[in-house]
Amino acid sequence: MSKVTWKPGTFLYPIPAVMVSCGTMEKSNIITVAWTGIINTNPAMVYISVRPTRYSYELIKKQKEFVINLTTKELVRATDWCGVKTGEKVDKFKEMKLHKEKAKYVKCPMIKESPVSVECKVKEMKDLGSHTMFIAEVLAINSDEKYIDEKGAFDISKCNLISYANGGYYAMGKKLGKFGFSVKKKRNNKK
Repeated sequence: MSKVTWKPGTFLYPIPAVMVSCGTMEKSNIITVAWTGIINTNPAMVYISVRPTRYSYELIKKQKEFVINLTTKELVRATDWCGVKTGEKVDKFKEMKLHKEKAKYVKCPMIKESPVSVECKVKEMKDLGSHTMFIAEVLAINSDEKYIDEKGAFDISKCNLISYANGGYYAMGKKLGKFGFSVKKKRNNKK
């Protein structure tokens, strides 16, 4: 087997496809972002990268906060639609029949239909060329109660989360293991 070499590009897939809400409860917008991720544990920090030409860019730059809303199989159409339409011309919440939910620490609305909404406060902006990276501290994580199991833990397997890869949206598949499973010692079942 041999590999083919291509010119440098953005080919690190799959990645999360999230809907980022920004603005205020009265004047809000949703932008679909696939360039997002975790960058630190303590304090908890994440990033999103947004083109300066996008309508949401100025809202986030001015307010210095946003909410990352995880997306599901049921939200895939809204996720795509909010990524191709501009909030300058349409009310994405109204058009996609999504509901605003008040956040605890930021003025931006959360998306009620999302299983998880992450409230973020921008700490730094990095102009990287085509995109600006908004580095943000996580202020709160809000989860729908129906995804909390009997032990009080978040059960991600119930969410039907989606990812993005090479121009397409994909449902997450079957769990293959858990952190540390490859080195965990097997129990000796003596009788």
